[in-house]
Amino acid sequence: KAFLKSDNPYSCSDCGKCFKTSRVLKRHQRTHTGEKPYSCSDCGKSFKSSNELKAHQRTHTGEKPYVCSNCGTSFSQLSHLKSHERIHTGEKPYVCSDCGVSFSRLGTLKTHQRIHTGEKPYSCTDCGKYFTTSTDLKVHQRTHTGEKPYSCSDCGKCFKTSKEVKVHQRTHTGEKPYSCSDCGKCFTTSTDLKFHQKTHTGEKPYSCSDCGKGFKTSNKLKVHQRTHTGEKPYVCSDCGTSFSQLSNLKSHERIHTGEKPYSCSDCGKCFKTSTLKVHQRTHTGEKPYVCSDCGTSFSQLSNLKSHERKHTGEKPYSCSDCGKCFKTSTLLTVHQITHTGEKPYYCSDCVNASQHQLS
Repeated sequence: KAFLKSDNPYSCSDCGKCFKTSRVLKRHQRTHTGEKPYSCSDCGKSFKSSNELKAHQRTHTGEKPYVCSNCGTSFSQLSHLKSHERIHTGEKPYVCSDCGVSFSRLGTLKTHQRIHTGEKPYSCTDCGKYFTTSTDLKVHQRTHTGEKPYSCSDCGKCFKTSKEVKVHQRTHTGEKPYSCSDCGKCFTTSTDLKFHQKTHTGEKPYSCSDCGKGFKTSNKLKVHQRTHTGEKPYVCSDCGTSFSQLSNLKSHERIHTGEKPYSCSDCGKCFKTSTLKVHQRTHTGEKPYVCSDCGTSFSQLSNLKSHERKHTGEKPYSCSDCGKCFKTSTLLTVHQITHTGEKPYYCSDCVNASQHQLS
Protein backbone atom coordinates (compact mmCIF):
# COMPACT_ATOMS: atom_id res chain seq x y z
CA LYS A 1 0.00 0.00 0.00
CA ALA A 2 1.29 3.46 -0.91
CA PHE A 3 0.57 5.87 1.94
CA LEU A 4 -0.62 9.40 1.20
CA LYS A 5 0.98 12.31 3.01
CA SER A 6 -2.19 12.66 5.16
CA ASP A 7 -1.47 9.14 6.52
CA ASN A 8 2.09 10.23 7.38
CA PRO A 9 1.76 13.91 8.33
CA TYR A 10 5.24 14.33 9.86
CA SER A 11 7.91 14.94 7.22
CA CYS A 12 11.68 15.19 7.61
CA SER A 13 13.07 18.61 6.59
CA ASP A 14 16.37 16.97 5.58
CA CYS A 15 15.22 14.22 3.20
CA GLY A 16 11.42 14.67 2.85
CA LYS A 17 10.58 11.21 4.21
CA CYS A 18 7.17 11.10 5.98
CA PHE A 19 6.17 9.44 9.27
CA LYS A 20 2.98 8.63 11.18
CA THR A 21 4.06 10.12 14.52
CA SER A 22 6.35 12.92 15.70
CA ARG A 23 8.17 10.39 17.92
CA VAL A 24 9.15 8.22 14.91
CA LEU A 25 10.18 11.36 12.96
CA LYS A 26 12.37 12.49 15.88
CA ARG A 27 14.09 9.10 16.00
CA HIS A 28 14.63 9.20 12.21
CA GLN A 29 16.18 12.71 12.34
CA ARG A 30 18.97 11.32 14.48
CA THR A 31 20.26 9.51 11.38
CA HIS A 32 20.99 13.00 9.99
CA THR A 33 22.25 14.67 13.18
CA GLY A 34 24.18 11.65 14.48
CA GLU A 35 22.66 12.25 17.93
CA LYS A 36 22.76 9.25 20.29
CA PRO A 37 21.04 10.29 23.54
CA TYR A 38 20.74 6.84 25.12
CA SER A 39 23.96 5.63 26.76
CA CYS A 40 24.80 2.32 28.42
CA SER A 41 25.56 2.57 32.14
CA ASP A 42 27.90 -0.45 31.92
CA CYS A 43 30.23 0.56 29.06
CA GLY A 44 29.21 4.09 28.05
CA LYS A 45 28.30 3.17 24.45
CA SER A 46 25.56 5.42 22.99
CA PHE A 47 22.49 4.66 20.88
CA LYS A 48 19.86 6.50 18.80
CA SER A 49 16.85 4.81 20.44
CA SER A 50 15.89 3.29 23.79
CA ASN A 51 15.12 0.00 21.98
CA GLU A 52 18.68 -0.18 20.60
CA LEU A 53 20.05 0.47 24.10
CA LYS A 54 17.79 -2.23 25.57
CA ALA A 55 19.02 -4.78 22.98
CA HIS A 56 22.65 -3.79 23.65
CA GLN A 57 22.33 -4.14 27.44
CA ARG A 58 21.56 -7.83 26.95
CA THR A 59 25.22 -8.29 25.86
CA HIS A 60 26.10 -7.39 29.48
CA THR A 61 23.29 -9.28 31.25
CA GLY A 62 23.43 -12.31 28.95
CA GLU A 63 19.63 -12.21 28.68
CA LYS A 64 18.24 -14.01 25.60
CA PRO A 65 14.44 -13.75 25.78
CA TYR A 66 13.67 -14.84 22.19
CA VAL A 67 13.60 -18.65 21.86
CA CYS A 68 13.34 -20.75 18.69
CA SER A 69 10.35 -23.12 18.92
CA ASN A 70 12.10 -25.58 16.56
CA CYS A 71 15.44 -26.15 18.30
CA GLY A 72 15.40 -24.14 21.52
CA THR A 73 18.24 -21.76 20.57
CA SER A 74 17.76 -18.39 22.28
CA PHE A 75 18.60 -14.87 21.09
CA SER A 76 18.98 -11.41 22.59
CA GLN A 77 17.12 -9.73 19.69
CA LEU A 78 13.87 -10.60 17.92
CA SER A 79 15.44 -9.84 14.50
CA HIS A 80 18.16 -12.45 15.21
CA LEU A 81 15.51 -15.05 16.03
CA LYS A 82 13.60 -14.23 12.80
CA SER A 83 16.82 -14.69 10.76
CA HIS A 84 17.60 -17.96 12.58
CA GLU A 85 14.10 -19.39 11.97
CA ARG A 86 14.76 -19.21 8.22
CA ILE A 87 17.38 -21.99 8.70
CA HIS A 88 14.45 -24.27 9.56
CA THR A 89 12.01 -22.96 6.94
CA GLY A 90 14.62 -22.56 4.18
CA GLU A 91 13.10 -19.17 3.35
CA LYS A 92 15.43 -16.74 1.54
CA PRO A 93 13.39 -13.59 0.94
CA TYR A 94 16.27 -11.27 -0.01
CA VAL A 95 17.20 -11.61 -3.70
CA CYS A 96 20.17 -10.01 -5.47
CA SER A 97 18.92 -7.96 -8.44
CA ASP A 98 22.26 -8.47 -10.26
CA CYS A 99 22.65 -12.26 -10.21
CA GLY A 100 19.47 -13.66 -8.63
CA VAL A 101 21.17 -15.32 -5.64
CA SER A 102 18.85 -15.28 -2.60
CA PHE A 103 19.65 -14.86 1.10
CA SER A 104 17.92 -15.42 4.42
CA ARG A 105 19.23 -12.13 5.88
CA LEU A 106 19.16 -8.59 4.50
CA GLY A 107 22.63 -7.89 5.90
CA THR A 108 24.08 -10.87 4.00
CA LEU A 109 22.48 -9.62 0.76
CA LYS A 110 23.97 -6.14 1.28
CA THR A 111 27.43 -7.64 1.85
CA HIS A 112 27.01 -9.86 -1.24
CA GLN A 113 26.03 -6.90 -3.44
CA ARG A 114 29.46 -5.38 -2.83
CA ILE A 115 30.87 -8.16 -5.06
CA HIS A 116 29.01 -6.48 -7.94
CA THR A 117 29.61 -2.85 -6.95
CA GLY A 118 33.22 -3.38 -5.81
CA GLU A 119 32.43 -1.27 -2.75
CA LYS A 120 34.82 -1.66 0.21
CA PRO A 121 33.58 0.75 2.88
CA TYR A 122 35.80 -0.39 5.76
CA SER A 123 39.38 0.88 5.78
CA CYS A 124 42.31 0.04 8.05
CA THR A 125 43.69 3.08 9.92
CA ASP A 126 47.15 1.45 10.07
CA CYS A 127 47.79 0.63 6.40
CA GLY A 128 44.83 2.06 4.47
CA LYS A 129 43.72 -1.31 3.06
CA TYR A 130 39.96 -1.54 2.30
CA PHE A 131 37.49 -4.35 3.11
CA THR A 132 33.92 -5.28 2.16
CA THR A 133 32.84 -6.18 5.72
CA SER A 134 33.62 -4.91 9.22
CA THR A 135 34.43 -8.51 10.22
CA ASP A 136 37.12 -8.76 7.51
CA LEU A 137 38.58 -5.45 8.72
CA LYS A 138 38.58 -6.63 12.35
CA VAL A 139 40.42 -9.86 11.42
CA HIS A 140 42.92 -7.89 9.28
CA GLN A 141 43.67 -5.44 12.11
CA ARG A 142 44.94 -8.37 14.17
CA THR A 143 47.88 -8.63 11.73
CA HIS A 144 48.94 -5.21 13.09
CA THR A 145 48.11 -5.79 16.77
CA GLY A 146 49.22 -9.44 16.86
CA GLU A 147 46.02 -10.24 18.79
CA LYS A 148 44.97 -13.91 18.72
CA PRO A 149 41.83 -14.12 20.86
CA TYR A 150 40.82 -17.70 20.02
CA SER A 151 42.74 -20.47 21.81
CA CYS A 152 42.68 -24.26 21.37
CA SER A 153 41.34 -26.03 24.47
CA ASP A 154 43.59 -29.05 23.73
CA CYS A 155 47.02 -27.46 23.25
CA GLY A 156 46.57 -23.76 24.06
CA LYS A 157 47.68 -22.55 20.60
CA CYS A 158 46.10 -19.18 19.73
CA PHE A 159 44.45 -17.99 16.52
CA LYS A 160 43.14 -14.79 14.94
CA THR A 161 39.70 -16.17 14.03
CA SER A 162 37.22 -18.72 15.41
CA LYS A 163 37.30 -20.45 12.00
CA GLU A 164 41.09 -20.96 12.27
CA VAL A 165 40.80 -22.54 15.73
CA LYS A 166 37.94 -24.78 14.50
CA VAL A 167 40.06 -26.06 11.60
CA HIS A 168 43.10 -26.49 13.90
CA GLN A 169 41.12 -28.58 16.41
CA ARG A 170 40.62 -31.17 13.69
CA THR A 171 44.34 -32.00 14.00
CA HIS A 172 43.46 -33.25 17.50
CA THR A 173 40.13 -34.94 16.69
CA GLY A 174 41.21 -36.31 13.30
CA GLU A 175 37.92 -35.07 11.85
CA LYS A 176 37.90 -34.69 8.04
CA PRO A 177 34.38 -33.56 7.11
CA TYR A 178 35.00 -32.79 3.42
CA SER A 179 35.12 -35.81 1.09
CA CYS A 180 35.96 -36.03 -2.61
CA SER A 181 33.08 -37.32 -4.75
CA ASP A 182 35.59 -38.78 -7.26
CA CYS A 183 37.85 -40.89 -5.01
CA GLY A 184 36.34 -40.64 -1.51
CA LYS A 185 39.46 -39.05 0.03
CA CYS A 186 38.60 -36.86 3.03
CA PHE A 187 39.94 -33.43 4.03
CA THR A 188 39.89 -31.14 7.05
CA THR A 189 38.95 -27.99 5.08
CA SER A 190 36.82 -27.20 2.03
CA THR A 191 39.85 -25.35 0.56
CA ASP A 192 41.96 -28.54 0.74
CA LEU A 193 39.15 -30.49 -0.94
CA LYS A 194 38.82 -27.90 -3.76
CA PHE A 195 42.58 -27.99 -4.31
CA HIS A 196 42.55 -31.83 -4.37
CA GLN A 197 39.65 -31.99 -6.87
CA LYS A 198 41.83 -30.23 -9.42
CA THR A 199 44.07 -33.34 -9.44
CA HIS A 200 41.09 -35.12 -11.05
CA THR A 201 40.13 -32.34 -13.45
CA GLY A 202 43.73 -31.29 -14.18
CA GLU A 203 42.50 -27.71 -13.97
CA LYS A 204 45.21 -25.07 -13.47
CA PRO A 205 43.40 -21.76 -13.97
CA TYR A 206 46.20 -19.49 -12.73
CA SER A 207 49.05 -19.00 -15.20
CA CYS A 208 52.36 -17.17 -14.77
CA SER A 209 52.75 -14.14 -17.08
CA ASP A 210 56.55 -14.67 -17.11
CA CYS A 211 56.84 -18.32 -18.09
CA GLY A 212 53.27 -19.49 -18.76
CA LYS A 213 53.33 -22.23 -16.09
CA GLY A 214 49.85 -23.05 -14.74
CA PHE A 215 48.80 -23.42 -11.10
CA LYS A 216 45.79 -24.76 -9.23
CA THR A 217 45.51 -21.78 -6.85
CA SER A 218 46.29 -18.05 -6.93
CA ASN A 219 48.49 -18.53 -3.83
CA LYS A 220 50.63 -21.15 -5.59
CA LEU A 221 51.03 -18.73 -8.51
CA LYS A 222 51.99 -15.88 -6.14
CA VAL A 223 54.66 -18.04 -4.49
CA HIS A 224 55.96 -19.21 -7.90
CA GLN A 225 56.26 -15.64 -9.22
CA ARG A 226 58.81 -14.96 -6.50
CA THR A 227 61.19 -17.33 -8.33
CA HIS A 228 61.19 -14.70 -11.10
CA THR A 229 61.25 -11.57 -8.92
CA GLY A 230 63.59 -13.02 -6.27
CA GLU A 231 61.30 -11.57 -3.61
CA LYS A 232 61.68 -13.12 -0.14
CA PRO A 233 59.29 -11.22 2.13
CA TYR A 234 59.49 -13.51 5.18
CA VAL A 235 62.52 -12.70 7.36
CA CYS A 236 63.80 -14.61 10.41
CA SER A 237 64.04 -12.26 13.40
CA ASP A 238 66.88 -14.39 14.88
CA CYS A 239 69.36 -14.59 12.01
CA GLY A 240 67.96 -12.43 9.21
CA THR A 241 67.58 -15.28 6.69
CA SER A 242 64.71 -14.51 4.29
CA PHE A 243 62.23 -16.83 2.60
CA SER A 244 59.76 -16.69 -0.29
CA GLN A 245 57.15 -18.70 1.67
CA LEU A 246 55.82 -18.23 5.20
CA SER A 247 55.77 -22.02 5.77
CA ASN A 248 59.52 -22.15 5.02
CA LEU A 249 60.19 -19.40 7.57
CA LYS A 250 58.11 -21.25 10.21
CA SER A 251 60.10 -24.46 9.57
CA HIS A 252 63.39 -22.54 9.70
CA GLU A 253 62.54 -20.83 13.01
CA ARG A 254 62.41 -24.24 14.65
CA ILE A 255 66.17 -24.54 14.05
CA HIS A 256 66.52 -21.74 16.62
CA THR A 257 63.80 -22.92 19.04
CA GLY A 258 64.51 -26.67 18.69
CA GLU A 259 60.76 -27.22 18.65
CA LYS A 260 59.58 -30.50 17.09
CA PRO A 261 55.79 -30.33 17.33
CA TYR A 262 54.95 -33.21 15.00
CA SER A 263 55.26 -36.69 16.56
CA CYS A 264 54.72 -40.08 14.88
CA SER A 265 52.04 -42.22 16.57
CA ASP A 266 53.81 -45.40 15.35
CA CYS A 267 57.37 -44.85 16.57
CA GLY A 268 57.24 -41.62 18.61
CA LYS A 269 59.84 -39.86 16.43
CA CYS A 270 59.39 -36.07 16.40
CA PHE A 271 59.71 -33.65 13.50
CA LYS A 272 60.20 -29.91 13.07
CA THR A 273 57.98 -29.73 10.01
CA SER A 274 54.92 -31.41 8.60
CA THR A 275 57.29 -33.97 7.00
CA LEU A 276 55.72 -36.21 9.64
CA LYS A 277 53.19 -37.16 6.94
CA VAL A 278 56.04 -38.23 4.62
CA HIS A 279 57.73 -40.15 7.48
CA GLN A 280 54.52 -42.04 8.28
CA ARG A 281 54.64 -43.52 4.78
CA THR A 282 57.74 -45.48 5.87
CA HIS A 283 55.35 -47.34 8.20
CA THR A 284 52.37 -47.63 5.83
CA GLY A 285 54.40 -48.15 2.63
CA GLU A 286 52.09 -45.68 0.90
CA LYS A 287 53.44 -44.15 -2.33
CA PRO A 288 50.70 -41.83 -3.57
CA TYR A 289 52.69 -40.04 -6.28
CA VAL A 290 52.73 -42.04 -9.53
CA CYS A 291 54.67 -41.29 -12.73
CA SER A 292 52.25 -41.08 -15.68
CA ASP A 293 55.01 -42.19 -18.08
CA CYS A 294 56.30 -45.40 -16.48
CA GLY A 295 54.09 -46.06 -13.44
CA THR A 296 56.88 -45.77 -10.82
CA SER A 297 55.42 -44.53 -7.53
CA PHE A 298 56.94 -42.31 -4.84
CA SER A 299 56.23 -41.37 -1.23
CA GLN A 300 57.12 -37.71 -1.85
CA LEU A 301 55.94 -35.33 -4.57
CA SER A 302 59.45 -33.81 -4.85
CA ASN A 303 60.88 -37.27 -5.67
CA LEU A 304 58.27 -37.75 -8.40
CA LYS A 305 59.11 -34.29 -9.87
CA SER A 306 62.84 -35.17 -9.95
CA HIS A 307 62.07 -38.56 -11.52
CA GLU A 308 59.84 -37.06 -14.24
CA ARG A 309 62.82 -35.04 -15.50
CA LYS A 310 64.37 -38.36 -16.67
CA HIS A 311 61.51 -38.55 -19.17
CA THR A 312 61.31 -34.87 -20.11
CA GLY A 313 65.06 -34.16 -20.00
CA GLU A 314 64.26 -30.90 -18.18
CA LYS A 315 67.13 -29.35 -16.22
CA PRO A 316 65.67 -26.31 -14.43
CA TYR A 317 68.65 -25.55 -12.14
CA SER A 318 71.40 -23.57 -13.89
CA CYS A 319 74.82 -22.56 -12.59
CA SER A 320 75.27 -18.77 -12.43
CA ASP A 321 79.03 -19.20 -13.05
CA CYS A 322 79.12 -21.37 -16.18
CA GLY A 323 75.50 -21.82 -17.25
CA LYS A 324 75.54 -25.63 -16.93
CA CYS A 325 72.08 -27.05 -16.12
CA PHE A 326 71.01 -29.76 -13.67
CA LYS A 327 67.93 -31.82 -12.90
CA THR A 328 67.99 -31.18 -9.12
CA SER A 329 69.10 -28.36 -6.81
CA THR A 330 71.32 -30.88 -4.96
CA LEU A 331 73.30 -31.67 -8.16
CA LEU A 332 73.67 -27.93 -8.81
CA THR A 333 74.99 -27.34 -5.25
CA VAL A 334 77.56 -30.15 -5.63
CA HIS A 335 78.64 -28.72 -9.02
CA GLN A 336 79.05 -25.17 -7.68
CA ILE A 337 81.77 -26.45 -5.33
CA THR A 338 83.99 -26.93 -8.43
CA HIS A 339 83.91 -23.14 -8.87
CA THR A 340 84.28 -22.12 -5.22
CA GLY A 341 86.87 -24.79 -4.32
CA GLU A 342 84.91 -25.37 -1.10
CA LYS A 343 85.48 -28.77 0.60
CA PRO A 344 82.84 -28.95 3.31
CA TYR A 345 83.15 -32.66 4.19
CA TYR A 346 86.20 -33.98 6.04
CA CYS A 347 87.34 -37.27 7.55
CA SER A 348 87.25 -37.23 11.33
CA ASP A 349 90.25 -39.62 11.43
CA CYS A 350 92.71 -37.84 9.16
CA VAL A 351 91.10 -34.37 8.74
CA ASN A 352 91.63 -34.52 4.93
CA ALA A 353 88.87 -32.55 3.24
CA SER A 354 86.84 -34.15 0.48
CA GLN A 355 84.43 -32.62 -1.98
CA HIS A 356 81.85 -35.29 -1.27
CA GLN A 357 80.53 -36.64 1.98
CA LEU A 358 82.29 -39.80 3.09
CA SER A 359 80.17 -42.87 3.71
